[in-house]
Order: sequence, then C-alpha cells, then structure tokens
Amino acid sequence: MTNAPAVAANSLPGAPESNQPIASTIHTIALLAMLSIWAYFSQAHVNALRAAAAPNHMLLYLRTMAFEWAMFAFIYYGIRRRGVTLQDLVGPRWTTVRKVQIDIGIGLGFFAVSVVALALVGRLLQDTSSLDVVRFMAPSGPAELAMWMVLSLTAGICEETIFRGYLQRQFISWTKVPAVGILVSGAFFGACHTYQGTKHAIAIAVQGILFGILATWRRSLKPGMISHAVQDSIGGIVLSRMVNH
Repeated sequence: MTNAPAVAANSLPGAPESNQPIASTIHTIALLAMLSIWAYFSQAHVNALRAAAAPNHMLLYLRTMAFEWAMFAFIYYGIRRRGVTLQDLVGPRWTTVRKVQIDIGIGLGFFAVSVVALALVGRLLQDTSSLDVVRFMAPSGPAELAMWMVLSLTAGICEETIFRGYLQRQFISWTKVPAVGILVSGAFFGACHTYQGTKHAIAIAVQGILFGILATWRRSLKPGMISHAVQDSIGGIVLSRMVNH
C-alpha cells in the first residue's frame, strides 16, 4: 500500500485543520481491537486481584506499562507509514522556559478542574463505591509507590497519545466534526477503564472529553500529559494512605 501524503507539520492534535487521517483505517481498527481485548482481559485479571489476599501489585503495574508502551510503539509505526511524526501528534517542541512554564501551569490548572468535574459526575451518578473498586490497585510500601509514579508518568504520556493524539485525530478526520471526534475518543477512554466499575468508567469518559477539549484548545498534548500524570500520581498517594492507614 502506498503512503498517503504527509500531514503538514503544523497540523496539531485536535486542531480543526487536522482533517487528514494520520494512519490507515486498518491500523486504527487493529488498535481499537487490541484496546478492546485488553479491556476484556483486564476485567478478568482485576476480578482475580480483588479476590486475592495479597495481590501482586508490581506485576499489575509492569503489565500495564508494557501494554501501554506497546500501543505507543504500534501508533508510532502506523503514523510513520503516513509520514507523520510524533511531534505532529504531540505538539510543537518547547523552545523557551516560558513555554514550559505555561504548559505546566495549564496542566496543573486543568488537574484542579478535572478533579472537581470527576467529583461532580460521581455525585450525579451516586457513585459511592469508587474506593472499593480501585482498592486492589493501591500501592503499599516505598517500592510499590515508586513504581506507581513510573506507571503514572507512563499513563500520562501513552494514554494521551493513544486517545487524544491518535484516536481523537482519526475520528475527527473521518467525521470532519471535531466535537464528534472528542466525544467518541472520550467514550473509548472510559470504556477502557470499565474494570474500575461502570459508574467510574462514565466519569472517566467525561474526563476524557475534557482532556480532548484541552488538546483541541492548546493544539498540544503536553498540558494534558502533565495533568494526567499528576492526577494519577496524587491519586495513588491518596489511595495508598486511605487503604493502608
């Protein structure tokens, strides 16, 4: 199959002008299939972990990181065949300290907004069991907490690239409607977290939509990556304290 014309370097994630597919349809279908299979088997694995007296957290963290980086590599393979670079997907490079500070500030501000949004959605859904459904993941001890931080960084980079950088961009290119791309990629984001419970997955889908809006506004994944990693890191610390103390 011949490669399509390269996407322009200034066509950044979620931007309205980014209306060209960044990978083949077959590649995207394969990615969605792998994400679906992972979500299905994750549910079974999680059920076993919840039933275990002493769940192996390290194995869970390592398996999750391995899968996410494998999907990241698969995406890289797919976009390179279309002449698209990771910079096209993630956004422009930081060229000044000021730009780094702006993205960090936006990422931290978005973190605060998303936490409030998650709480509001959880209340609307009457999700009173959110701690119970994620208790099995709580890190215990310095080694597990350190690994959780690595997992959080991985999630920030890989999940934003998968859902906001790649899938959102593809869905926008297919539908020609940015709002639809944001909504559908957010829905897939929530669906991949159904192991945390249906209500919590819906809240995560809403959060994914907010991440999509952020990526569209900033035309960059970096603030979302920062916010995602910070949220998961702090969430792990809080969860660990609540469960272990």
